Amino acid sequence: MTDNKGRLYLIPSPLGDNDPAEVIPAPVLKSLEGFRTFVVEEVRTARRYLSRAGLKGKIGELEFHELNEHTDAATVEGYMKLFDNGNDVALISEAGLPAVADPGAQLVALAHAHGITVVPAVGPSSLMLALMASGLNGQSFAFCGYIPAKTEERRSRLRTLEKVSAQLKQTQILIETPYRNDSLFADILSVCSAATKVCVAADITLPDAYIKTMKVAQWKKAGLQIGKRPCVFLILA
Repeated sequence: MTDNKGRLYLIPSPLGDNDPAEVIPAPVLKSLEGFRTFVVEEVRTARRYLSRAGLKGKIGELEFHELNEHTDAATVEGYMKLFDNGNDVALISEAGLPAVADPGAQLVALAHAHGITVVPAVGPSSLMLALMASGLNGQSFAFCGYIPAKTEERRSRLRTLEKVSAQLKQTQILIETPYRNDSLFADILSVCSAATKVCVAADITLPDAYIKTMKVAQWKKAGLQIGKRPCVFLILA
């Protein structure tokens, strides 16, 4: 670690509005008491999480800095000063693991470039939990993130991903903005082969979690409406 520099701790957060103690290990929640500086995707969400995690009444003493899709590179570079004088910094995403499908990856990359030690903590990953529960290939998989939102471009990408999945016997993992869940799902059913397996994993870890894997032909008969819920889609041709 660089002399007189603090460490960057990657602190997971719940995937939904449930008690942090249900999904975040007790030692991780306890560690939150030791931080005064937080880099977060959204301050209001982070404050609510920390309050529920045991810091209620102490939030006013904490320092928050935002890092999201609107944060420019110069601002993120400036966050390197937060580590001066041995000050440790906690990075928290909006939900799940920081720096995985998350703007916080920029801060982690800079930390490495500046010789700052990065310490990941244990917590829920919607991607890995969905893969675990899907029954699809967990030996070979690829996270594809968000694919194009425009219909024709999205369908073209889905055809490509299905072809790759068939060639490599590889599970393809996708996510989408909740309000586009049903349109993405409709396109999956429209372009993928009848025998291709698709898993829909919504509201993972929450009381109304829905996780089901079926072939495209079976999904067409089921007529599922997902709605505006955090969701992971997995495809195996």
